[in-house]
Amino acid sequence: MAEHSAAVIVKAPVHQVYTLFTHFNDFPKFMGFVKEVTYYDEQRSHWVVQLFKQYEWDAVNEDWQTDQQIGWRSTRGLRNSGRVKFHPLSANSTSVEVYIHYTPPSGPLGKLGETLGASAYLEAALKKDLEHFAQMVEQAPAGALDPMSSHYLFHTESAIGKGQLTEQQRAAMARDPMMAPEVLAERQARIKREEELRRQAEASRQSALQQRLALERQRQQEQQSILERERVRRLQEQRALAEERRRKESIPPDPRDRERYAAWAHGLGDKDGGRARFPRQPDPMSSRRANKPSVTDPPRSE
Repeated sequence: MAEHSAAVIVKAPVHQVYTLFTHFNDFPKFMGFVKEVTYYDEQRSHWVVQLFKQYEWDAVNEDWQTDQQIGWRSTRGLRNSGRVKFHPLSANSTSVEVYIHYTPPSGPLGKLGETLGASAYLEAALKKDLEHFAQMVEQAPAGALDPMSSHYLFHTESAIGKGQLTEQQRAAMARDPMMAPEVLAERQARIKREEELRRQAEASRQSALQQRLALERQRQQEQQSILERERVRRLQEQRALAEERRRKESIPPDPRDRERYAAWAHGLGDKDGGRARFPRQPDPMSSRRANKPSVTDPPRSE
């Protein structure tokens, strides 16, 4: 029994990813290699895929664990079984891993196909359809649990977009109320409205971003201009100081200046030594003396 696997990371919560994957009958609306998934009941389904050739089988669900795992096993047709495992990476990111075990068609052609590259082709096809699934989930509204809400349905690489649906799949879709012409027309109109709103929001975001960047550039230019003016001013001051210093150094000293300074300093010291500290205040010692009559004063008359 051959074994193949593929994985993809979906930017959505694990519960949303798990629930959308359980809608097998919607696979032909966004996957390229699945031509039909029709239900017998809640546990059994019929599958048709197109790889090197068309393969069919009936499958029964098994080992389902909510938000963790989906399993199946074929009961008729191409013998295969598999598991799809869901691992939350963060609040809005989920890893989806698919593991398929199948028995190649009997006979030398089946073995030759595996030898010549059927295995690599199957894994590439599985990876491609997982990427389509991720696009379907990421283009659905936040928290949506029905694939019909996604904008990614019916794209040109899907089985329905390529016109490769089986008659049974077409009949099942015709019975689906969500596939009624008026419902599909309303869905298409809603998608156009949402895309227009998204374009307007993106245009507003880009405009605000450009304005913010322009203001930032203007502030940077003003700051650079201020810094440049300050640099020029300081350079001019330094040059002026250097020029003044050179000018002074170029003047020869006058010998008379030293003599004048010495005389001035000596005279200043003499004057300070003879000057009263507080000229306007009386001497406290002399202010206490009794006034004695001078010998030159005339006698007082009795």
